[in-house]
Amino acid sequence: QVHLVESGGGWVQPGGSLTLACKASEQIFSNYGIGWFRQAPGKEREFVGCISRTAGRTSYADFEKDRFDLIRNNAKNTVYLKMNSLEPEDTATYYCAAAHQAGTPTEAASYESWGQGIQVTVSS
Repeated sequence: QVHLVESGGGWVQPGGSLTLACKASEQIFSNYGIGWFRQAPGKEREFVGCISRTAGRTSYADFEKDRFDLIRNNAKNTVYLKMNSLEPEDTATYYCAAAHQAGTPTEAASYESWGQGIQVTVSS
């Protein structure tokens, strides 16, 4: 399994931006697709986005409305989730996850390794 650590969370006002980072310990990071999920209190975990092993493909949830962007740096074993125009509804714990497969899986069950999660709070 891959050890994943999220960073970059925190508080931001509505309309603001945050960039989350997911850093992996795996030496062969490029073998893994990386996904982001989130879970708000009282709600089920939901898919946010994912990027394929070579960053050639990405997939995003419909609710993002082109506000989020995934960037992958395999040399740094890191995937970034850039979030713009944040809304209070984006408040949640965000998790990154690794899938040892090609493509852009959107189901949580496709991911073998998960980070601890990081809090994002959007409020005025």
